[in-house]
Amino acid sequence: MRKFEVVSPFQPSGDQGQAIEKLAEGFLRGDKFQTLKGVTGSGKTFTMAKIIEKVQRPTLIISHNKTLSAQLYREFKSFFPNNAVEYFVSYYDYYQPEAYVAARDLYIEKDCDINREIDQMRLKATYSLMERRDVIVVATVSCIYGLGMPDVYKGMRVHVEVGQTLDIKKFANSLISMQYSRNDNVLERGNFRIKGDVIEVFPPYMETDEGYRILLDWEQVVHIQRFDVMNHSATGELDETVFYPAKHFVATHDQLLTATDRIQKEMEERVEELRAAGKMLEAERLKTRTTYDIEMLKEMGTCPGIENYSAPIAGRAPGEPPATLLHYFPDDFLCMIDEAHVSVPQIGAMYEGDRSRKQNLIDFGFRLPSAADNRPLKKAEFDAKMNQIIYVTATPRPEEIKQSTQVVEQLIRPTGLLDPIVEIRPSEGQMEDIYKEVRERIDRHERSLILTLTKKMAEDLTDYLTELKLKVKYIHSEIDTFERVEILKSLRAGEIDVLIGINLLREGIDLPEVSFIAILDADKIGFLRSETSLIQIIGRAARNAEGKVVMYADHMSPAMEAAVKETKHRREVQEAYNKEHGITPKTISKAVEDILEHEKADAEADAAMELEVLKNKANLFNPKDRKKLIKALTEEMTVCADRMEYEQAAALRDQIREIEAQYGK
Repeated sequence: MRKFEVVSPFQPSGDQGQAIEKLAEGFLRGDKFQTLKGVTGSGKTFTMAKIIEKVQRPTLIISHNKTLSAQLYREFKSFFPNNAVEYFVSYYDYYQPEAYVAARDLYIEKDCDINREIDQMRLKATYSLMERRDVIVVATVSCIYGLGMPDVYKGMRVHVEVGQTLDIKKFANSLISMQYSRNDNVLERGNFRIKGDVIEVFPPYMETDEGYRILLDWEQVVHIQRFDVMNHSATGELDETVFYPAKHFVATHDQLLTATDRIQKEMEERVEELRAAGKMLEAERLKTRTTYDIEMLKEMGTCPGIENYSAPIAGRAPGEPPATLLHYFPDDFLCMIDEAHVSVPQIGAMYEGDRSRKQNLIDFGFRLPSAADNRPLKKAEFDAKMNQIIYVTATPRPEEIKQSTQVVEQLIRPTGLLDPIVEIRPSEGQMEDIYKEVRERIDRHERSLILTLTKKMAEDLTDYLTELKLKVKYIHSEIDTFERVEILKSLRAGEIDVLIGINLLREGIDLPEVSFIAILDADKIGFLRSETSLIQIIGRAARNAEGKVVMYADHMSPAMEAAVKETKHRREVQEAYNKEHGITPKTISKAVEDILEHEKADAEADAAMELEVLKNKANLFNPKDRKKLIKALTEEMTVCADRMEYEQAAALRDQIREIEAQYGK
């Protein structure tokens, strides 16, 4: 078995080493829940990688959105080049769920656009989990949604080895039952073809453009080759191989027939129930729709909205949770939840949102009651399925801390920078005080941030400080993406001295020139002044050795008290470490252009990843495939431009030009 091995020029530094040791030891002794409480800039991702290397277990990493998941996927790919690092996110580019709006008597049919490339990456993730143990899957919360039955998925696989007798007709039928399509002319992912005594199969989960070629002498397998689908040349000789289903939702013919009996029985019972309640329209609607679906399942093996029948097809009892990606992992796996203070509540919220929509469809005769069991996991079901969890966050919630047998802190930054000094000052006379602090920063060629609670306050404060001859700008939701980047660049370059905003955390960019942050109305109750938000705001000034944060308030709120206490604790630990190791904190020095280069690099990486999965499917020497790829990239570029993601749009444009220059239009 191949072992996990981190490939990196860096070694653990600061308090990374103790965090790795403690959390790895905790996992190996069986701790169910642990927390890595790491400040921004302390290298939490590297610590996560080294823990995986130490415990040597298949690992699931959950993040709360696609952007962060893609970033983590790239980082772990670079840390583990010799292991299987997979990507599992929602495969919908567009998704309109089935729904019924009773107040308007409006039925909305399900409509979606599936990204086939992402679907292939999802298949590769489950394939890797079936075939090996050195697997890391980076996923979003979509991993708690139903994914077909792993036992059936694994049970339907077909094993072929050299020397065995192979009935071509039976083998072809097996592939078709696994949702492969026969195409003797063009071999695409998920297809197979048969020409005489040669069978070629291109599984959809292959990472490269390689398929399998089986050569027969009469009915005996004499060769099994891996070959390049593009140029047909053999790339390897095998003694045996295994073919897994081309889709996650597969079932045998016998299972489908048994399922239709269950569906028929449930329909009859539900129709009687609706009629007894005087709901004749609903009863007739349900009978008509379900009868049609049953006939489709018997004749075609599928029907529109087949996922709504996943419970009777799988033979699950009412209320029993569906199989998910988690069920494809072995029992001893490790789960790491990144940004746990956001991701964990998201996991808990998924079930309720799905349930309320489904209940309307059931009540009004559009779906059977069992449709409600095609759902995401409840939080309790998620926890029960977990083996061991490490929460990773800078600001863990009380729930995570209470669950954890140990909370391991990672507070030391490689630069030696400290968390800033925090002061509480009265709101009376705050404008004069802020002006004085800002003037001091201007004299030292440093910058300032001011956080308000409303757009109006941000605009009025900008006007007020401008009248005092300060160079000031504001940022809020009405400022478009491109202008936001320009404003931030201006702040770093010294063209403006003060930036005012409501929630400057969302910019996600280091501003090392900022040494002063003013938080107005710090004692107000709300998410913008919660303990988590205040700690994260304070962290904005941790990039500068002279960092200071002033909270203006009329009284000390519990959130303020907790944020001040936490920051003081972090600063004391950091100061002690610096003193012991003779480190003098130094402000991070970055070129002003980095603010744009960082975004551009991320955008190009995202575009490259998008192109990589598209290229895996397309033969760029084939004009038809090439035009299809260019069209897909052009559409994605337009969408990015519409969302004002100009850097990513530009990166996609460059990719299109590169293809046209190399292969033609």
